[in-house]
Amino acid sequence: MGYSLYQEPPRFPGALPLVGHIFDFGKNPHAFMMRLRQALGDVAEFKLFHQKMVLLTGSEASEAFYRAPDEVLDQGPAYKLMTPIFGHGVVFDAPIGKKNQQLQMLMPALRDKPMRTYSDLIVGEVEGMLKGWGDAGQFDLLEFTKELTIYTSSHCLLGSEFRHELSGEFARVYHDLEQSIKPIAYVFPNLPLPVFRRRDRARSRLHGMVEQIMARRARTAEKSTNVFQMLIDARYEDGGKLSAHEITGMLTAAIFAGHHTSSGTAAWVLIELLRHPEELRKVVAEIDGRFGADREVNFESLRQVPRLENVVKEVLRLHPPLILLMRKVMRDFYVQDYRIKAGKFVCAAPSVTHRIPELFPEPDRFDPGRYNPERAEDKNLFGWQAFGGGRHKCSGNAFALFQIKAIFCVLLRRYEFELVNPPESYRDDYRKMVVEPGSPCLVRFRRRTLRSKAAGRSLDIGRNATTGQALRIRVDLDLCKGHANCMAEAPEIFQVDDQGRLTLLAENPPAELTEKAKAAEKYCPARAIKVVD
Repeated sequence: MGYSLYQEPPRFPGALPLVGHIFDFGKNPHAFMMRLRQALGDVAEFKLFHQKMVLLTGSEASEAFYRAPDEVLDQGPAYKLMTPIFGHGVVFDAPIGKKNQQLQMLMPALRDKPMRTYSDLIVGEVEGMLKGWGDAGQFDLLEFTKELTIYTSSHCLLGSEFRHELSGEFARVYHDLEQSIKPIAYVFPNLPLPVFRRRDRARSRLHGMVEQIMARRARTAEKSTNVFQMLIDARYEDGGKLSAHEITGMLTAAIFAGHHTSSGTAAWVLIELLRHPEELRKVVAEIDGRFGADREVNFESLRQVPRLENVVKEVLRLHPPLILLMRKVMRDFYVQDYRIKAGKFVCAAPSVTHRIPELFPEPDRFDPGRYNPERAEDKNLFGWQAFGGGRHKCSGNAFALFQIKAIFCVLLRRYEFELVNPPESYRDDYRKMVVEPGSPCLVRFRRRTLRSKAAGRSLDIGRNATTGQALRIRVDLDLCKGHANCMAEAPEIFQVDDQGRLTLLAENPPAELTEKAKAAEKYCPARAIKVVD
């Protein structure tokens, strides 16, 4: 089809002078976008203030969005609200090449080997928060998960100084940064508002904290394995080091990614389990069978709780924390039969695509069985998109799933829970930029009694290893993030260098490597690997 045959995206009626659809959008962005798709389909244009926006939903339009190169669809201009938080020249405010180098610098701390050390830290934080609970009581679930995930994220990603020595001050600084993410900041991030002034003071104070710890670490020979130390040691391609300003911004970006989305998701996991008692019984039985009262919760055992993992995936489908992902169109962009002109913004909407019946039958029903192997409704990588997709898929997705599973493998074998208010009263608060349950979010707890017993059976992987047939390995390098889980499982087939670049050592490995190859496929966080008998 020639470009001249492409048409303009259909426009949603009802835009008001000067403000466009901002009032309807602001009341409930998810409901507004659902109406938009219902009226106009996969590609639909609307207006926020002066800016023309094009919503892309469904797997085909979403794939075009996620796979587009940065030179066509750029994140930077869409997230100017983060510049005062992360800093000028950092992440979204950096030129494309420099931004991609900065993001790659965060990857070593999210790879297989460091991830294996995080379970002890996460379990310790959960156990520490439970010490004061007693046998029974009531608490605000969202406040609990917010506090817990800031502890776990800062401890794993930043190090012990932020978690223990600077815990109270860091929590206050982070709170002021977090509170500045308001809808108006998308358009006017530097208005002289009190909330923005607090943000700027907090950013300055965090920079000072980072400089102090960098100076202290420079005086000691002991090396950490967290994100902070890796950024101190990192180099740009030209050999240059990161400045304290850049490290401050990238640490903030890492914590936002590790905390901002996980706290709401963790809260929804418990709410949905309590709304669906049969699913709760299955998950508790799985955890009891795997861990008993006292078996260690570690990296390997957390891979072997498929029911709990399916519950987390279904929570992320129904309650994705980021319901709108944006890019600015830098060059005319073509999707389906439409041309979207340079200068407009395009948006992917996970919360809308996740409710399309053709992708997820009975989309409003909570059904963790969707992700069992025989159904695998998440196999369409641009249908289930809770972590985004393509080259900019969230690099911390493995850490997020790992963290939430670890939290519940401790909570659910220690306590029983029940909702204080009617189940239907727990709803998403779409007024927030990162969606989470509305407050207050009250839950009761009661201590469980569980005898120590042997753990459950081990998980069998790749029973077809004796077929005698060679394998074929396919890797989508556009999806690969360099986590290196594949290399840990099958070093004979995969190699990942220090820059996160994957090399396929054997495209057609022998049949005796079937188990290892399929383990690499299963544990790839980006789902970039396919194994074909």
